[in-house]
Amino acid sequence: MMWANWGIHWAWMGLFWVVVLGVIAWAAVRLAPATTDRGEKAAQRILEERYARGEVDDEEYRRRRSELSR
Repeated sequence: MMWANWGIHWAWMGLFWVVVLGVIAWAAVRLAPATTDRGEKAAQRILEERYARGEVDDEEYRRRRSELSR
């Protein structure tokens, strides 16, 4: 009779470790800093870099900036 419940104990232990590892993985993803810009922020940053390098003039910079802010 004592050996009959070992399967249940192993199942609970397995579930415990799945939950622990899941929480660790979730925390690692959630707490890691974002490394990529998305959407408008990336486009705005690229436009500012091009303006700083002199690839676009004042008029074009203002026009594109206003289009991005819409």
